Amino acid sequence: MLKPSPGFRVSARPLALARWLYVVAALIVLMVAVGGITRLTESGLSITQWKPISGIIPPLNEAQWQAEFANYQRIPEYQQINNGMTLSGFKTIFFWEYVHRLLGRVIGLAFALPLLWFAVRRQIPRGYAPRLLALLALGGLQGAIGWWMVASGLSVRTDVSHVRLAVHLSAALLILGGVVWTALDLRDLARDPLSPPAGLTPLAAAALLLLGLQIVLGAFTAGLNAGYAFSSWPLMGDTLFPAETPMIDPAWRNVVDNPVVVQFVHRWFAFLAAVAVVWLATAARRLGAVAAWGAVILLVGLQIVLGIATLLTGVEITIAVAHQVNAAVLLIAVVAAAHTIGRRRA
Repeated sequence: MLKPSPGFRVSARPLALARWLYVVAALIVLMVAVGGITRLTESGLSITQWKPISGIIPPLNEAQWQAEFANYQRIPEYQQINNGMTLSGFKTIFFWEYVHRLLGRVIGLAFALPLLWFAVRRQIPRGYAPRLLALLALGGLQGAIGWWMVASGLSVRTDVSHVRLAVHLSAALLILGGVVWTALDLRDLARDPLSPPAGLTPLAAAALLLLGLQIVLGAFTAGLNAGYAFSSWPLMGDTLFPAETPMIDPAWRNVVDNPVVVQFVHRWFAFLAAVAVVWLATAARRLGAVAAWGAVILLVGLQIVLGIATLLTGVEITIAVAHQVNAAVLLIAVVAAAHTIGRRRA
């Protein structure tokens, strides 16, 4: 009978790595929350420069605050929308963008430094180092994507590109899913040193793809301020879809750039995504993942309620942020269900 080598038992610490990754995942969910607040408070363009190292220090005196404010006054958002904003008002929006960027740096360090520690002490199980390095690289790329997004609103536009916003959010949730999946693999390895990594089944891939598309549509909705287009549900005004809506040519662009169409598709595509992830969770339940199944059912229902409430309240910030955070938590539950099925297949 095969047994783990003595070297494996002495050096590798899969459970410690799994617990570390769970902490990183929690920080990413917090990042999603702060990112939602940053978007909803229109704070994302308040810092007009990207300084990965020196930017960690905020303005510390009146002269530095005035310099930051002067930079903001040069961009279209201030000139066309916030003209006349006071320094006090600027400090409020600066706060959320600063916290958002600071938390990104904290997550980077929370991932890189323990990874280095585990690597130096040779405590990373064989085969997992490339995956962890890939996640680290994605984290670095996410910082660049964030600046790429911000840069889209500094010269011509009065806000950031909703497409780049969707890329930024999707990358964050891709990293979140990868971190959770890896943590689950490591947890299984701690229980059984011969446990292989779980595989992604076609059902899981389909469910995650549909959930991902719904999240992208949500990012389009936020970036286009499409949530404000109609604050009624299930009808948009007095009809299922307002017939007088101006359309964009070519037709496919309406699903990306037309706020009314984006809100409509986001409303109803949600139920297709919901069916897919519940189906996945039910399959996982048959394999014993009762907790993941219950979490998916609960979170899907909550997500639909929060989405409707976001519309009916005219995008009230607390509800809208809860809607975005719940999407991240739902993703974790779906990944757990997918991992259960993938583990059985492996």
